[in-house]
Amino acid sequence: MTDVEDKNWSRSEGDSWDIVSSVGYTALGVSAQRAVESERPDALIVDPFAKHFVLAAGEPHLIDTITKRDVPRASPFEYLRGMGMRSRFFDEFFLDAAASGIRQAVILAAGLDARAHRLPWPAGVTVYELDQPEVLAFKDRVYAEQGAAPTSDRRAVAVDLRDDWPAALKEAGFDPSQPTAWSAEGLLPYLPAVAQELLFERIVELSAPGSRAAIEGPTGVLGVSQFAKVEQKYRSEKDTFGKIDITELFYDEEKTPPVEWFSTRGWNTLGVDMFDLAERYGVQYPEVPEDIRELAGSMHYLTCTLPA
Repeated sequence: MTDVEDKNWSRSEGDSWDIVSSVGYTALGVSAQRAVESERPDALIVDPFAKHFVLAAGEPHLIDTITKRDVPRASPFEYLRGMGMRSRFFDEFFLDAAASGIRQAVILAAGLDARAHRLPWPAGVTVYELDQPEVLAFKDRVYAEQGAAPTSDRRAVAVDLRDDWPAALKEAGFDPSQPTAWSAEGLLPYLPAVAQELLFERIVELSAPGSRAAIEGPTGVLGVSQFAKVEQKYRSEKDTFGKIDITELFYDEEKTPPVEWFSTRGWNTLGVDMFDLAERYGVQYPEVPEDIRELAGSMHYLTCTLPA
């Protein structure tokens, strides 16, 4: 396998990727972080598929990440157990939505998200997973190898979010007349400003009253360059992404913060930051440096609800 460090990490219009290149590799890294969190005695989430995705991809550095769990990670997100809290937040969002009667869930840029297989969904819930064809094909192969059956009516929709994904979603059975639970997790930094705007517009167009959206996004406190500077200061080769600077995949453009965008369009919004989640889930830290605190506080975990 080609060393991931030798791959092209620049972005271009219409670019694509598999699971060990560009944005696809970030999904694999996220899976490694979920695998590590799942093995903790105080795990915030349990994802039994995460390690199988990493092992199947065969990327040596990430295999080391999940097998050498006692190695301290220096990057701010890993230091703060960000993946465990982020994953728990979105888990609870979907289960709360389902408990309220919502029976359609759409995971945008699903990557190696295994919620359709691992969450205890009520009967009748359909989970739509949207992502690049090669990413979903890899995921399906691992599920088949593990003999895994979904706990929902899972429908994989192979489509690029820069294309006409609403048409592909409807073709897969999505009903825009019914309330939907949407998620945009770990997605927005990889979108140009115009693409983020279009994504939000399409969510609104496809949402019936009572729909909800959970979004991980910046508050605007830190720009991409400032965010990258803090990450680079603390990152080490032992971290999940090693020598790879994933901020090179981000679009450093001025964007409307999601809380502002949805609030001005009639959605009720509630945002929390990483420290709010830490308090909610009982995660405690030693002293947190001020720049890491500022970085963590710049990320919002937002719940938006369209009144019924």
